[in-house]
Amino acid sequence: MFDLGVSSYQIDDAVRGFSFRQDGPLNMQMGSSDMTAERLVNNVPESELADILYEFGEEKASRRIAKAIVERRREQKFTTTADLANVIRSVVRPDKSGIDPATRSFQALRIAVNDELGDIEAALSQAASMLAPGGRLVVVSFHSLEDRIVKRFFAQASGRVPGASRHAPLGLLAQEKPKFCLLTGSPVLAGTLETRANPRARSAKLRGMERLAV
Repeated sequence: MFDLGVSSYQIDDAVRGFSFRQDGPLNMQMGSSDMTAERLVNNVPESELADILYEFGEEKASRRIAKAIVERRREQKFTTTADLANVIRSVVRPDKSGIDPATRSFQALRIAVNDELGDIEAALSQAASMLAPGGRLVVVSFHSLEDRIVKRFFAQASGRVPGASRHAPLGLLAQEKPKFCLLTGSPVLAGTLETRANPRARSAKLRGMERLAV
């Protein structure tokens, strides 16, 4: 089973630099990546920064945010999460959803720093290749980019969609007879009681598939 993305423990630890609600160093490293969010926002060209915010955060105001970041870093480099979050909030107004304006940008930077999407594809492929007949692969994702990768991988593995991930072992997905069946036609979502007890579960989606005896 994969529980994707950043954990609540990481978010709640201000020193890790994942949270825009707590002030801490602008880090966002999950492992041994050489890149940090501080290095990224202080050095990446404006156009590339805008692309990162748009592609990995699906942030519609990516260009305005990137421009504000670059203008501010010319005067003073970013070093803390609160500093960055405040600059983002200065150019993006809260919408009716009540989601903090810095949410998508912080997600994008975290994904870029850790190459999360590439790691997901590789991990799914490796896990699927090790399953014995009857073995199950279950994945919980927390945003649309993660879920899109999982949905596509599961569809390909079960013969629903032609084509294979570039990370897939030879023969795993390109086959006449599928080696997997879907356990969840649609993603399983958190119920009302669960989201009340754990608001972070509101965006969770669970998908699963099972290895067939073929």
